[in-house]
Amino acid sequence: MRKLVLTVFWTSLLLTAASFGGALHGLGDSLAVFRHIWAVALALSSLLLLRGHLRLAGLGIGAVVLLTAPLANGLVRDAAAGAGRYTLYQKNLRYDGKDRQAIIDDILTANPDFVTLQEISFANREILRALAERYPNSLLCEFENVGSVAILSRFALVEGSQTCVEEGPAAIKVITPDGPVWAVALHLLWPYPFDQRGQVDRIVKNLGFLDAPVVLGGDFNMVAWSDTMRRIEAATGSRHAGKTIFTFRLNEAPFFRLPIDHVLVPSGRGRLERRPLAGSDHYGILLSFDL
Repeated sequence: MRKLVLTVFWTSLLLTAASFGGALHGLGDSLAVFRHIWAVALALSSLLLLRGHLRLAGLGIGAVVLLTAPLANGLVRDAAAGAGRYTLYQKNLRYDGKDRQAIIDDILTANPDFVTLQEISFANREILRALAERYPNSLLCEFENVGSVAILSRFALVEGSQTCVEEGPAAIKVITPDGPVWAVALHLLWPYPFDQRGQVDRIVKNLGFLDAPVVLGGDFNMVAWSDTMRRIEAATGSRHAGKTIFTFRLNEAPFFRLPIDHVLVPSGRGRLERRPLAGSDHYGILLSFDL
């Protein structure tokens, strides 16, 4: 039993350390997705080592505190955020979503200023048609690797600004009461061993046209505390906003949920709420924010 506990301790400690290596290799970000699992394993094994391995236990408990502090902060970070002047609704529709009318109704009820959508299959275009009157300014980009992505806005469009960036983002420039803003929808591939890192490499090289503040919603297939997030923030001049919300549920599994859908805004502040699944495997999220 002692050998088993030591094995769990060192394995979880090494996996935790490796999960901070996303800037060096895509595997680091893949491990970061499950950092909360490594934290639980490390905490339990550290407690079991309190008798006989006090120094190791102290090392493990210290690592757990450092590890979980930013995660805990993410759960409550928007508690002081105000209502916000603007709203953005983010949703991966799922290519074979089963309840399109529920999604349409939820978006119309939320009545956001911006809508970012992913996995817009031919059947899912029914949703765009239903929203066209409320959101006359929009852009649909058809991408081979991640599927179609759309950005919708109620604000007046800057003529000629519609841009489909190779590898995934759809962007439009609109005029808000606070001035011009780029509204961007993004869908990233799954991380290592898939090509998310290479996709981000190619995307960030093509975002030089963003000459105004950026609001971005997307299915990142990645957590907020990753190197992928830091690179997208740097390339867009925006920051992840709102608390940590589990947005992806695998095949109705109650315990397999991941916080991989995000909204970025210039201030990095906002109040985030989760919206219904409505036939998808991703919950919608709605951010209320100020520019």
